[in-house]
Amino acid sequence: MFFKKRQVSLADVKGDVDQLVGDVRALLSVKELDAIPEIKRIRERMDEGMGMARDSASRAIAQTKHTAACTDKYAHDEPWHIAGAALAIGVVLGYAACRR
Repeated sequence: MFFKKRQVSLADVKGDVDQLVGDVRALLSVKELDAIPEIKRIRERMDEGMGMARDSASRAIAQTKHTAACTDKYAHDEPWHIAGAALAIGVVLGYAACRR
């Protein structure tokens, strides 16, 4: 069975993380759970963890954007280096495929 690859943008990832954080916070805000003493500690830990996860995701998205921009700039500034590297990789892979 073949599956189509779905293009996922960084905005989609950030939106999904934000949605997950919102859903978890909504679940943790249910007042009926206040009767259970452990719930308060769990809420605090999960809220802290979700905040850290959101921050980490934001940093990862920013780093990915920066890396993509640097790579794009380098490829435009040094196209022959990219072509040479692609040629070298192609030769090595071709050689390895022929040896089998």
